[in-house]
Amino acid sequence: MTEKAKRVPAGDAAPARFNPKALRKVLGCIGEYRGAMVLVVVCILLSAVASAASSLFLQTLIDDHILPLLAMDTPVFTKLIRALITIGCVYLAGVLSTLVYNRVMVTVAQGTLKKLRDQMFGGMQRLPVRYFDTHTHGEIMSLYTNDTDTLRQLIAQALPQLISSVFTIAVVFVCMLYVSIPLTLLASAAVFGMMKVVGGVMEKSGAYFVRQQRTLAELNGYVEEMVNGQKVVKVFCHEDRVREELAARNKAWEEAAAAAGGNANAIMPMMNALGYVQYILVAVLGAWMAIAGVGNLGLTGVDTLTLGAIASFLTLTRSFTNPIAQISNQFNSVVTALAGAERIFAFLEEEPERDEGYVTLVSAKIDGDGTAAECAEHTGRWAWKHPHGDGTLTYTPLKGEITLDGVDFGYTPDKTVLHDITLRAEPGRKIAFVGATGAGKTTIANLINRFYDVADGKIRYDGININKIKKADLRRSLGVVLQDVNLFTGTVMENIRYGNPAATDGECMAAAKLANADGFIRMLPQGYDTVLQGDGSGLSQGQRQLISIARAAVSNPPVMILDEATSSIDTRTEALVQKGMDALMKGRTVFAVAHRLSTVRNSDCILVLDHGRVIERGTHDRLIARKGVYHQLYTGAFELE
Repeated sequence: MTEKAKRVPAGDAAPARFNPKALRKVLGCIGEYRGAMVLVVVCILLSAVASAASSLFLQTLIDDHILPLLAMDTPVFTKLIRALITIGCVYLAGVLSTLVYNRVMVTVAQGTLKKLRDQMFGGMQRLPVRYFDTHTHGEIMSLYTNDTDTLRQLIAQALPQLISSVFTIAVVFVCMLYVSIPLTLLASAAVFGMMKVVGGVMEKSGAYFVRQQRTLAELNGYVEEMVNGQKVVKVFCHEDRVREELAARNKAWEEAAAAAGGNANAIMPMMNALGYVQYILVAVLGAWMAIAGVGNLGLTGVDTLTLGAIASFLTLTRSFTNPIAQISNQFNSVVTALAGAERIFAFLEEEPERDEGYVTLVSAKIDGDGTAAECAEHTGRWAWKHPHGDGTLTYTPLKGEITLDGVDFGYTPDKTVLHDITLRAEPGRKIAFVGATGAGKTTIANLINRFYDVADGKIRYDGININKIKKADLRRSLGVVLQDVNLFTGTVMENIRYGNPAATDGECMAAAKLANADGFIRMLPQGYDTVLQGDGSGLSQGQRQLISIARAAVSNPPVMILDEATSSIDTRTEALVQKGMDALMKGRTVFAVAHRLSTVRNSDCILVLDHGRVIERGTHDRLIARKGVYHQLYTGAFELE
C-alpha cells in the first residue's frame, strides 16, 4: 500500500459528528412550502388517529358486540355490521391521508432539492479559483449527487415517517391512558429501558454515517481523477499503484459504511425483541388484574379490566413501540442525510469571491483629443467609468496599458512565490515570461486576471489599480488562452462564441480563420454546426487548442494572455498559428507564457523568471548578446523542462 493510501482520512480513530444545526437548516429550506406542510401535518394526524381508533375499536368489538352475541340464542348482527362499516370508513380515511401526505412530501422534496441545486450552482459561480484549486472535482460532484440524494430521502421519506411516528406515539399514549393507567406506566417504563439500550447504539453509529459520506466523496474524487488521467496511468504503468490507492480508499469507505449500517441495522431487531418482552409483561399484569378483580384506573375512572380492554391495550402497545422502532430505524437515513446536508450547507456558506471594485467598463465614444464619453450603442470602443465620492464621473479610454509595481504574492501566507515583480506593458507591446516550471510565469497571469490578489505591491490597468475595477469588467477586457483547454457540450460555433455571446456567425468564422482553425472545422461532419461532447474528445489536442485561440480572438480584447497557447500544437501548425497570433496580437498588449523559446523571439520584452524573481529582462537579441541564463536556455535546449 502506498504512503498516500495509508493517510486516508477515514482511517482516523476519532469519528466525526454531524452538526445538529443542519436539521434546522433543512427545515428552513422547506419553509416556503408552509401550506403543503400544514396539509401534510393534518393528514398525518388523521392517519395516526385512524391507527389508534382501530386499536380502541377492538375493545368495543369484543366487549359490546362479540361477547353479547355469544350469549344470544338468535344473534342479531346489525350493530356489528354497522360498527364494522364505521371502522372501515376510518381505515379508508387513514389510507387516503397516508397517500396524500406521501405524495405531497415527494413534491416538497423535489422542489426543495431544485432550489438547493440552483443555490449550489449559483454559489459555485461566485467562488474564487482558490476553492477549485483545493477541492477535487469528484468531491464537488458528490455534493450534487450523493449528498442531495440522501437529502431527498430525508425530506420525502424519513421526515414524514418521523412526524407520523411522533403523532402516533402521542395519540396512542393518550388511548393507553384511557384504557389503563397502571398498564400504561408499565409499558412506558419498558419503552424507556428499550430506548436507553438503543440510544447507545444510535449514538455510536451516527459518527460513522458522517464518515461514510466523507469517504464516499473522497472515493468519487479519486475515481474521477483516475478517469481523467487514464492515459498517463497507462503510459507510466501505474495500474497496480492506483489499484492499491483505490483499494485503500474503497476499504475506508467499506469500513465506515459497514460500521454505520451494522449498528443501524441492529436497531430494528433489538426494538422488536424488546417489544415482545414488553408485550409479555403487559399481558401478564393485565391478566392478573382481570383474574384477581383488581380495580383498573383509566381516564374515565376506576373499573374492572375486561377481556376486550386487555386485547385493545395489547394492540395499543404494539402501536406504541412500532413507531419508536420506526424512528430508530429511520436514524440511518436521518444521520446520513444530515451528514450530506452539513456538507451542502458548508459548500453554500463558502466565502464567495470578494469584489470591492467600483470602476466599470462601458461602451464609449472617444473624441480626437482622447476624451471619452459613455454611450448606449455599441461603438467598438471602451472606457473605464470611474465614479468619485462627490458624485462626479470620469472616463478613461481603454488602452491596455498594464504595470506591475513591486508585486509580491504567495498562495499561502507562509510561502511567497513572487518577489518584487516590476514591469510595464505599454499598449501594443508583447511581454514574454520564460523560466523553469514553478518559476511563477502562470502566477503572474493569474494575478492580472485577479484570480488571486497580490500580497504587496500594485497592479495598474490604464493607470487604475485593478483592485478598484470590478472583476467581471476586468476579465471582460482580457482575452485568455489557457494551456488546459476546456470545450463545452455544444456546436463548434457555440464554443467559439463563448468568448463573445454577441458575436455574429461571420465574426466567429473570421476569428477561426485568424487562428487557422477554419480549415479543419469545415472538414468536420457538420462544419461549424458539429456538436462537441466530452470536452471535444473527438478532436486532437491541437485542434482543441485552435478552437480555444479562436474563442479568445472573437472577444477582440485589448489585452491578451497566452498561457502556453501553442504547447499542444505541432511545429508545422505552430508556424501557421503564429501568423494568425501575430495578426491577433497587433495593436494589443500581450502577455505570453512559453516554454518554447521560439515563440517569444519577436517579443518586445522577455522576462526570465527563477523562483519567483526576475533575473533577466530585455529583447531576444539583447539577452542573447548578454550570454546569461536566457542564452544558455536558448542555445542549450529549445524546450524548457
